Amino acid sequence: MSAGKVIYLDNHSTTRCDPRVVQAMLPCLEQDYANPSSVTHAAGQRAGEIVGQCSDEIARLIGAERGSEIVFTSGATESNHLAIVGFCRRKKVGHLITVATEHPSVLAAMDVLLREGWTLTTLPVRPAGDSECGRIDLQMLRDAIRPGTALVSVMLANHEIGVIQPVREIAAICREQGVALHCDATQAVGKFPLSVRELDVDLMSFTAHKFYGPKGIGALFVRGSGRRARLEPVMSGGGQQQGRRGGTLNVPGIVGLAMALQLSAELMPEETGRIAGLRDQLFQSLASEIPGMVLNGAGLESGWRLPHNLNLQLPGVDGHSLMVHCPELALSSGSACTATSTEPSHVLQALGMNADEIRCSLRFGLGRFNSAEEIRLASRGLVRSYRRLRGLH
Repeated sequence: MSAGKVIYLDNHSTTRCDPRVVQAMLPCLEQDYANPSSVTHAAGQRAGEIVGQCSDEIARLIGAERGSEIVFTSGATESNHLAIVGFCRRKKVGHLITVATEHPSVLAAMDVLLREGWTLTTLPVRPAGDSECGRIDLQMLRDAIRPGTALVSVMLANHEIGVIQPVREIAAICREQGVALHCDATQAVGKFPLSVRELDVDLMSFTAHKFYGPKGIGALFVRGSGRRARLEPVMSGGGQQQGRRGGTLNVPGIVGLAMALQLSAELMPEETGRIAGLRDQLFQSLASEIPGMVLNGAGLESGWRLPHNLNLQLPGVDGHSLMVHCPELALSSGSACTATSTEPSHVLQALGMNADEIRCSLRFGLGRFNSAEEIRLASRGLVRSYRRLRGLH
């Protein structure tokens, strides 16, 4: 490996912007740069047309009925906040349900409502060693719903352990009880086929930079027909986006999001299998050299794990120390949003893992631009550094 070359295996945190996405965005930076709210002149009208076309395309790609069901935001954190806080502020103070392994942005939005008098039930997940490790118990969800429950929020795919929740079944329970369902699909969109209609969710969050698009642009699906979801804006401004989210629209970002999503849909049939193969190659290479290595979360063949995700316990070695000794690798020990925290991963804690098990765990996120040769070099470097730290020269 050449000097300074880094093998990037942190694709849960963010992804490289695909060059084709960058090319699609350039005209909106250089030519079609007008404000889409400036409807009094042709340049503004053209920008508005671009936004409308992208909205319709994004809606089509996620199985929504129309572009007006898409609200653009600055990213998944804002989408989650708008979905949870914006939806609930139109209701009487009541009861919420979420899951212990949710992303910090969802848990933080719940905390906002708790301070406003709402009550919250946080469901546990099945522990490490269980055949459905990381998933919720559907009966526990049924039992948690009560009169006054306004919203259930469950992520589709976990950002640390890659576990995919049974959202269709969760939605059916919510429908039976007349409760709205929000789904944080940040790690799922662009990774496997999904449809908001098939999932039967009322609100769904996602962001472009998790599937090879630009940072700073996210979206929220807001069901617009049938069980229409209504939002109180949490950021007011000039009444943009039907008054649901104020602020000048990020036209280049919207184009980038639409292009990234289109590319992901086109490449998915080949890309999913290739990346899963690289992941399995990395797992087998490390398992053959590191005795006692443990996979955190669902099994690789379970059918409910993201194809690009690994979360591993490397016994006897501190994960942060191992990362320091592998400067040629871009890795993480958990969510990038909590990377500066000294607290152990709340996701791994929810699996019942102790502090030592969490401390020796690392997260690997493979992606579009990884190659088999990179995986071979990454495995070799990790094993070498692991042995050095363990004194097993």
